[in-house]
Amino acid sequence: MTSRAVQYARFGGPEVLELVEREDPVPGEGQVRLAVRAAAVNPLDWKLRSGAMASGDAPPEPRVPGFDVAGVVDAVGVGVTDLAVGDEVLGKAVGGAYAEKALASVRTLVRKPAEVSWEVAAAVPVVATTAYRVLALLGLGEGDHTGTTLVVDGAAGGVGVMAVQVAVARGARVIGTAGEAHQDEVRALGATPVVYGEGLAERVRAVAPQGVDRALDTAGKGALRDLVALTGAPERVVTIADYAGAQELGVTFSSGGDPDEETRALADAVARLADGRLRAPTVVTYPLADAGRAQDDNQHRRVAGKLVLLPT
Repeated sequence: MTSRAVQYARFGGPEVLELVEREDPVPGEGQVRLAVRAAAVNPLDWKLRSGAMASGDAPPEPRVPGFDVAGVVDAVGVGVTDLAVGDEVLGKAVGGAYAEKALASVRTLVRKPAEVSWEVAAAVPVVATTAYRVLALLGLGEGDHTGTTLVVDGAAGGVGVMAVQVAVARGARVIGTAGEAHQDEVRALGATPVVYGEGLAERVRAVAPQGVDRALDTAGKGALRDLVALTGAPERVVTIADYAGAQELGVTFSSGGDPDEETRALADAVARLADGRLRAPTVVTYPLADAGRAQDDNQHRRVAGKLVLLPT
Protein backbone atom coordinates (compact mmCIF):
# COMPACT_ATOMS: atom_id res chain seq x y z
CA MET A 1 0.00 0.00 0.00
CA THR A 2 1.07 3.57 -0.61
CA SER A 3 0.20 6.92 0.95
CA ARG A 4 1.24 10.54 0.68
CA ALA A 5 4.06 12.18 2.60
CA VAL A 6 6.03 15.42 2.52
CA GLN A 7 9.78 14.92 2.18
CA TYR A 8 13.01 16.67 1.27
CA ALA A 9 15.98 15.15 -0.55
CA ARG A 10 18.31 18.13 -0.07
CA PHE A 11 18.74 20.84 2.54
CA GLY A 12 17.43 24.31 1.89
CA GLY A 13 14.40 26.55 2.18
CA PRO A 14 10.76 25.49 2.24
CA GLU A 15 10.87 25.00 -1.52
CA VAL A 16 12.80 21.72 -1.06
CA LEU A 17 9.72 20.11 0.50
CA GLU A 18 7.70 18.01 -1.92
CA LEU A 19 4.54 15.95 -1.63
CA VAL A 20 5.19 12.39 -2.78
CA GLU A 21 3.53 9.00 -2.87
CA ARG A 22 5.52 6.40 -0.92
CA GLU A 23 5.24 2.87 0.39
CA ASP A 24 3.54 2.72 3.78
CA PRO A 25 6.15 2.39 6.56
CA VAL A 26 6.20 -0.92 8.44
CA PRO A 27 6.24 -0.80 12.26
CA GLY A 28 9.20 -2.40 13.97
CA GLU A 29 9.39 -3.97 17.41
CA GLY A 30 7.64 -1.83 19.99
CA GLN A 31 6.21 0.46 17.32
CA VAL A 32 2.80 1.15 15.82
CA ARG A 33 1.82 2.69 12.51
CA LEU A 34 -0.63 5.57 12.65
CA ALA A 35 -3.15 6.80 10.16
CA VAL A 36 -2.25 10.44 10.80
CA ARG A 37 -5.10 12.81 11.55
CA ALA A 38 -2.93 15.84 12.39
CA ALA A 39 0.78 16.73 12.72
CA ALA A 40 2.26 19.84 14.31
CA VAL A 41 4.89 22.14 12.83
CA ASN A 42 7.76 22.91 15.23
CA PRO A 43 10.92 25.02 14.84
CA LEU A 44 13.05 21.87 14.94
CA ASP A 45 11.38 20.73 11.72
CA TRP A 46 12.58 23.67 9.62
CA LYS A 47 15.96 23.81 11.37
CA LEU A 48 16.61 20.21 10.31
CA ARG A 49 15.29 20.87 6.79
CA SER A 50 17.58 23.89 6.39
CA GLY A 51 20.70 21.82 7.07
CA ALA A 52 21.70 24.10 9.96
CA MET A 53 22.06 21.05 12.21
CA ALA A 54 23.90 18.82 9.71
CA SER A 55 26.88 18.76 7.37
CA GLY A 56 26.74 18.43 3.61
CA ASP A 57 24.09 19.42 1.11
CA ALA A 58 21.58 16.62 1.66
CA PRO A 59 20.45 13.99 4.17
CA PRO A 60 21.65 10.42 3.52
CA GLU A 61 18.18 9.60 2.15
CA PRO A 62 14.95 11.56 1.61
CA ARG A 63 13.58 12.62 4.97
CA VAL A 64 9.99 13.23 6.12
CA PRO A 65 9.82 16.04 8.72
CA GLY A 66 7.75 16.18 11.87
CA PHE A 67 7.51 14.66 15.32
CA ASP A 68 4.29 15.76 17.04
CA VAL A 69 1.46 13.56 15.78
CA ALA A 70 -2.09 12.43 16.47
CA GLY A 71 -3.78 9.56 14.73
CA VAL A 72 -5.41 6.13 14.73
CA VAL A 73 -3.36 2.95 15.13
CA ASP A 74 -3.65 0.95 11.91
CA ALA A 75 -0.84 -1.59 12.38
CA VAL A 76 1.21 -2.86 15.33
CA GLY A 77 4.74 -4.20 15.50
CA VAL A 78 6.16 -7.17 17.35
CA GLY A 79 5.79 -7.03 21.12
CA VAL A 80 3.07 -4.36 21.18
CA THR A 81 0.37 -5.27 23.69
CA ASP A 82 -0.73 -1.91 25.15
CA LEU A 83 -2.26 -0.60 21.92
CA ALA A 84 -4.38 -2.16 19.20
CA VAL A 85 -5.63 -1.27 15.73
CA GLY A 86 -8.30 1.41 16.03
CA ASP A 87 -6.92 3.10 19.16
CA GLU A 88 -6.77 6.90 19.00
CA VAL A 89 -3.46 8.29 20.28
CA LEU A 90 -1.12 11.27 20.30
CA GLY A 91 2.54 11.79 21.01
CA LYS A 92 5.81 11.75 19.11
CA ALA A 93 6.45 10.03 15.80
CA VAL A 94 9.75 8.35 14.98
CA GLY A 95 10.36 11.19 12.55
CA GLY A 96 8.08 11.52 9.59
CA ALA A 97 4.85 12.96 11.01
CA TYR A 98 4.17 15.04 7.86
CA ALA A 99 2.44 12.10 6.22
CA GLU A 100 -0.75 10.12 5.93
CA LYS A 101 0.96 7.19 7.65
CA ALA A 102 3.66 7.50 10.33
CA LEU A 103 5.50 5.30 12.82
CA ALA A 104 5.74 5.88 16.56
CA SER A 105 7.18 4.07 19.55
CA VAL A 106 4.49 2.92 21.96
CA ARG A 107 6.43 4.41 24.89
CA THR A 108 5.98 7.94 23.48
CA LEU A 109 2.21 7.74 22.93
CA VAL A 110 -0.81 8.38 25.12
CA ARG A 111 -4.47 7.77 24.39
CA LYS A 112 -6.49 10.65 22.98
CA PRO A 113 -9.61 11.49 24.97
CA ALA A 114 -12.75 12.13 22.94
CA GLU A 115 -12.93 15.65 24.40
CA VAL A 116 -9.63 16.64 22.72
CA SER A 117 -9.79 17.42 18.99
CA TRP A 118 -7.28 15.97 16.55
CA GLU A 119 -5.80 19.42 15.90
CA VAL A 120 -5.24 20.12 19.59
CA ALA A 121 -3.95 16.59 20.17
CA ALA A 122 -1.20 17.12 17.60
CA ALA A 123 -0.43 20.61 18.88
CA VAL A 124 0.39 19.74 22.48
CA PRO A 125 3.13 17.04 22.77
CA VAL A 126 6.22 19.25 22.47
CA VAL A 127 4.75 22.32 24.17
CA ALA A 128 3.30 20.36 27.08
CA THR A 129 6.32 18.16 27.75
CA THR A 130 8.65 21.15 27.45
CA ALA A 131 6.58 23.19 29.90
CA TYR A 132 6.53 20.41 32.48
CA ARG A 133 10.27 19.76 32.07
CA VAL A 134 11.42 23.35 32.46
CA LEU A 135 9.15 23.97 35.44
CA ALA A 136 10.78 20.97 37.14
CA LEU A 137 14.23 22.39 36.34
CA LEU A 138 13.16 25.63 38.01
CA GLY A 139 12.10 23.77 41.15
CA LEU A 140 8.41 24.15 40.29
CA GLY A 141 7.57 20.50 39.71
CA GLU A 142 4.55 18.75 41.19
CA GLY A 143 3.49 20.16 44.55
CA ASP A 144 2.40 23.40 46.16
CA HIS A 145 4.49 26.42 45.19
CA THR A 146 2.44 29.11 46.88
CA GLY A 147 4.65 32.11 47.58
CA THR A 148 6.87 31.63 44.53
CA THR A 149 6.86 34.28 41.83
CA LEU A 150 7.73 33.15 38.30
CA VAL A 151 8.28 35.27 35.19
CA VAL A 152 7.45 33.56 31.88
CA ASP A 153 8.91 35.50 28.96
CA GLY A 154 6.82 34.68 25.89
CA ALA A 155 3.68 33.72 27.80
CA ALA A 156 1.40 33.83 24.75
CA GLY A 157 3.44 31.24 22.79
CA GLY A 158 2.79 27.50 22.83
CA VAL A 159 5.18 26.57 25.66
CA GLY A 160 4.39 29.77 27.51
CA VAL A 161 0.64 29.11 27.50
CA MET A 162 1.20 25.69 29.03
CA ALA A 163 3.88 26.76 31.53
CA VAL A 164 1.79 29.66 32.85
CA GLN A 165 -1.26 27.49 33.48
CA VAL A 166 0.62 24.60 35.09
CA ALA A 167 2.59 26.96 37.35
CA VAL A 168 -0.58 28.78 38.39
CA ALA A 169 -2.27 25.43 39.14
CA ARG A 170 0.68 24.61 41.41
CA GLY A 171 0.19 27.79 43.39
CA ALA A 172 2.83 30.06 41.90
CA ARG A 173 2.23 33.69 41.09
CA VAL A 174 3.08 34.13 37.40
CA ILE A 175 4.04 37.29 35.53
CA GLY A 176 3.73 36.66 31.80
CA THR A 177 5.36 38.79 29.12
CA ALA A 178 3.78 39.19 25.68
CA GLY A 179 3.12 41.77 23.00
CA GLU A 180 0.53 44.51 23.41
CA ALA A 181 -2.05 42.53 21.43
CA HIS A 182 -1.81 39.50 23.71
CA GLN A 183 -2.08 41.06 27.17
CA ASP A 184 -5.69 39.96 27.70
CA GLU A 185 -4.84 36.40 26.61
CA VAL A 186 -2.08 36.19 29.21
CA ARG A 187 -4.39 37.58 31.89
CA ALA A 188 -6.99 34.93 31.01
CA LEU A 189 -4.40 32.21 31.71
CA GLY A 190 -4.11 33.42 35.31
CA ALA A 191 -0.94 35.49 34.95
CA THR A 192 -0.20 39.17 35.45
CA PRO A 193 0.58 40.44 31.94
CA VAL A 194 3.55 42.68 31.15
CA VAL A 195 4.69 43.94 27.75
CA TYR A 196 8.04 42.49 26.72
CA GLY A 197 10.91 44.43 25.18
CA GLU A 198 13.11 47.29 26.34
CA GLY A 199 12.40 48.26 29.95
CA LEU A 200 11.10 44.80 30.83
CA ALA A 201 12.88 44.62 34.20
CA GLU A 202 11.35 47.91 35.36
CA ARG A 203 7.85 46.86 34.32
CA VAL A 204 8.18 43.53 36.13
CA ARG A 205 9.46 45.22 39.30
CA ALA A 206 6.47 47.56 39.19
CA VAL A 207 4.01 44.63 39.40
CA ALA A 208 6.22 42.47 41.64
CA PRO A 209 7.88 44.82 44.18
CA GLN A 210 8.44 41.84 46.47
CA GLY A 211 10.82 40.35 43.87
CA VAL A 212 10.98 37.43 41.46
CA ASP A 213 12.10 33.93 42.40
CA ARG A 214 12.38 32.13 39.04
CA ALA A 215 12.21 32.98 35.34
CA LEU A 216 11.61 31.07 32.12
CA ASP A 217 12.58 32.39 28.68
CA THR A 218 10.53 30.78 25.90
CA ALA A 219 10.94 33.56 23.35
CA GLY A 220 14.69 33.97 22.86
CA LYS A 221 14.36 37.70 22.21
CA GLY A 222 17.22 38.95 24.34
CA ALA A 223 15.55 39.06 27.76
CA LEU A 224 17.98 36.75 29.58
CA ARG A 225 20.09 39.52 31.10
CA ASP A 226 16.96 41.18 32.52
CA LEU A 227 15.68 37.83 33.84
CA VAL A 228 18.97 37.14 35.63
CA ALA A 229 18.87 40.61 37.15
CA LEU A 230 15.27 40.12 38.31
CA THR A 231 15.91 36.74 39.95
CA GLY A 232 19.37 37.60 41.26
CA ALA A 233 21.22 34.59 39.87
CA PRO A 234 21.61 32.71 36.54
CA GLU A 235 20.76 29.37 38.16
CA ARG A 236 17.25 30.68 38.79
CA VAL A 237 16.62 31.11 35.06
CA VAL A 238 15.99 28.56 32.30
CA THR A 239 15.78 29.22 28.56
CA ILE A 240 14.59 27.01 25.72
CA ALA A 241 15.27 29.59 23.01
CA ASP A 242 18.57 31.45 23.57
CA TYR A 243 21.52 29.06 23.56
CA ALA A 244 24.14 31.76 22.99
CA GLY A 245 22.76 33.92 25.79
CA ALA A 246 22.66 30.95 28.12
CA GLN A 247 26.31 30.17 27.43
CA GLU A 248 27.31 33.79 28.00
CA LEU A 249 25.37 34.27 31.25
CA GLY A 250 25.56 30.80 32.81
CA VAL A 251 21.83 30.18 32.41
CA THR A 252 20.49 26.64 31.96
CA PHE A 253 19.50 25.84 28.37
CA SER A 254 17.00 22.99 28.07
CA SER A 255 16.30 21.14 24.82
CA GLY A 256 15.12 17.66 25.76
CA GLY A 257 14.36 15.26 28.57
CA ASP A 258 13.77 11.66 29.60
CA PRO A 259 11.24 10.02 27.21
CA ASP A 260 9.35 8.20 29.95
CA GLU A 261 9.04 11.35 32.07
CA GLU A 262 7.85 13.25 29.00
CA THR A 263 5.17 10.63 28.30
CA ARG A 264 3.93 10.89 31.89
CA ALA A 265 3.84 14.68 31.60
CA LEU A 266 1.94 14.45 28.32
CA ALA A 267 -0.64 12.11 29.83
CA ASP A 268 -1.20 14.55 32.70
CA ALA A 269 -1.53 17.52 30.33
CA VAL A 270 -3.97 15.68 28.08
CA ALA A 271 -6.14 14.71 31.06
CA ARG A 272 -6.22 18.38 32.10
CA LEU A 273 -7.12 19.46 28.57
CA ALA A 274 -9.93 16.91 28.46
CA ASP A 275 -11.58 18.09 31.68
CA GLY A 276 -10.99 21.79 31.12
CA ARG A 277 -8.26 22.42 33.67
CA LEU A 278 -5.89 23.42 30.84
CA ARG A 279 -6.55 25.59 27.81
CA ALA A 280 -4.79 24.60 24.60
CA PRO A 281 -2.79 27.10 22.55
CA THR A 282 -4.61 28.60 19.58
CA VAL A 283 -4.33 26.22 16.62
CA VAL A 284 -4.01 27.24 12.96
CA THR A 285 -4.37 24.45 10.38
CA TYR A 286 -2.88 23.92 6.92
CA PRO A 287 -3.39 21.12 4.38
CA LEU A 288 -0.51 18.67 4.14
CA ALA A 289 0.37 19.99 0.69
CA ASP A 290 1.08 23.41 2.23
CA ALA A 291 3.76 22.15 4.62
CA GLY A 292 6.35 24.48 3.10
CA ARG A 293 4.17 27.52 3.67
CA ALA A 294 3.42 26.39 7.22
CA GLN A 295 7.12 25.98 8.03
CA ASP A 296 7.93 29.37 6.51
CA ASP A 297 5.14 31.03 8.51
CA ASN A 298 6.42 29.35 11.67
CA GLN A 299 10.03 30.38 11.05
CA HIS A 300 9.15 34.01 10.40
CA ARG A 301 6.41 34.17 13.05
CA ARG A 302 3.80 35.38 10.59
CA VAL A 303 0.97 33.48 12.25
CA ALA A 304 0.09 33.51 15.95
CA GLY A 305 -0.71 30.13 17.42
CA LYS A 306 0.33 26.52 17.00
CA LEU A 307 0.55 25.44 13.35
CA VAL A 308 -0.87 22.02 12.48
CA LEU A 309 -0.99 20.05 9.22
CA LEU A 310 -4.07 18.04 8.26
CA PRO A 311 -3.38 15.14 5.85
CA THR A 312 -7.00 14.89 4.71
